[in-house]
Amino acid sequence: MIRKATFYDIELIEEAYNEHFMHEIEHGAFTVFKKGVYPTKKDAEKAMNDGTLYVYEENRNIAGSMIIDKVQPKEYKEISWGKTLRNDEVMVIHLLMIRPCMAKKGIASALVKYAMELAKNSSCRALRLDTGSQNIPAISLYKKLGFQIVATASMKVGNTIEHSGHLFLEKVI
Repeated sequence: MIRKATFYDIELIEEAYNEHFMHEIEHGAFTVFKKGVYPTKKDAEKAMNDGTLYVYEENRNIAGSMIIDKVQPKEYKEISWGKTLRNDEVMVIHLLMIRPCMAKKGIASALVKYAMELAKNSSCRALRLDTGSQNIPAISLYKKLGFQIVATASMKVGNTIEHSGHLFLEKVI
């Protein structure tokens, strides 16, 4: 079940973030995320308070989460998007995180499809996101769901982690 996160989910979301960090230490990293820098419990709390944090709950466990809203990061202004749209016509997935122990079960796909519906129901004409060029599993998923890579540029991931070769993707709805 996908739903808005509540205060009671924050600890479980933080556990998922920590599981992600441990998994990348043990198996290699697809992201540029850094423990204690981004994503953190504070990021989840802020998004929950803003009403932009969603969770995928399965058997009373948080299997995944995402932050989605209509706020485009400052780097998005420099991108030549496929469609020229007003800010209120664009929804953005900022952070999609699946617990590594729950990977390959269609949870990320379900969350992205949910985001597409949210965008559509909010009268948005496009859904945008960004990811590192090294994040092969995410890129594959986004392409499969109809996203187009529109640019490669530098970005501060989570407004803190410098990353060059970052991909910017868009799905016109």
